[in-house]
Amino acid sequence: MLIDGFGRTVDYLRVSVTERCNFRCQYCMPEKPFSWVPKEDLLSYEDLFRFIKIGIDEGIKKIRITGGEPLLRENLDTFINMIYSYKNDIDLALTTNGYLLPQLAQKLKNVGLKRINISLDSLKKDVVEQIANKDVLDTVLEGIKEASKVGFKIKINCVPLKSINESELVDILEFSKKHGYQVRFIEFMENNHANSMIEGLNSDEIQKIIKTKYNFKKCERIGSSPSQDYELEDGYKFGIIEPHKDDFCATCNRVRLTASGVLIPCLYFEDAQSIKKAIQNNDINEATKIFKNVLANKPEKNKWNEVTTSSRAFYETGG
Repeated sequence: MLIDGFGRTVDYLRVSVTERCNFRCQYCMPEKPFSWVPKEDLLSYEDLFRFIKIGIDEGIKKIRITGGEPLLRENLDTFINMIYSYKNDIDLALTTNGYLLPQLAQKLKNVGLKRINISLDSLKKDVVEQIANKDVLDTVLEGIKEASKVGFKIKINCVPLKSINESELVDILEFSKKHGYQVRFIEFMENNHANSMIEGLNSDEIQKIIKTKYNFKKCERIGSSPSQDYELEDGYKFGIIEPHKDDFCATCNRVRLTASGVLIPCLYFEDAQSIKKAIQNNDINEATKIFKNVLANKPEKNKWNEVTTSSRAFYETGG
């Protein structure tokens, strides 16, 4: 069992397989050039899996594959199958922008992936193009449809932005409700890599917009999810993720591994350690030691109350 310095059980590992992305979203990496990350800077699937096995053996029960855009890394289905074959009851999930799902959803389902979170910030082509810097809506909607068709449990992620997509929040909620997906509205996380001109909506503003059409009640927070859920009168639940708060930190069960082998104890905490050398040398004892040291230094709370903008590149850590 993995226990951090504050007695919290850590059983959730988020693994970024690439920092590359085929979108240039305003809230993430709008100015980053399209470029290839040198393969020598990345851990191979074999190296990533070697560390994941340590995590599973020590008590990791849930693994989420992230990026960048994880589906850009070739043969991702092979990597997912490596994990599933090692422990087939592991909770295997993926976060994606959905663009490559039309051709990959069935492959991913076949190798043991269980759940997918898909970004959908608007239902209007011009707004999506404004946010993503690319005409992608039709393909993303096709990807959502295909993922649903092959049997994935789907959540929709939406980042509400003032004067851009704020008028669509009810529409996105209703789209998700109609198709049986839970939507989660995510407060924009200010960071040095985003467009400095954009501004997000906070939880109160999001709720106010939804209340123009629906009555809902706040649900009791259960488990370690960062999402605060709300329930409409007909029983449909939507979530709001409020990263600027720290009320979910008390039950945080997460740790993150980047594609280059950096182990991060908290998304808003700059300290991290690399397991790359130990893993590539097949030094399991050293990698385990680093892992436990990172957990021992995992902070009690995030640091949004100390800083207004993060210097961390979320396309490296998967958000």
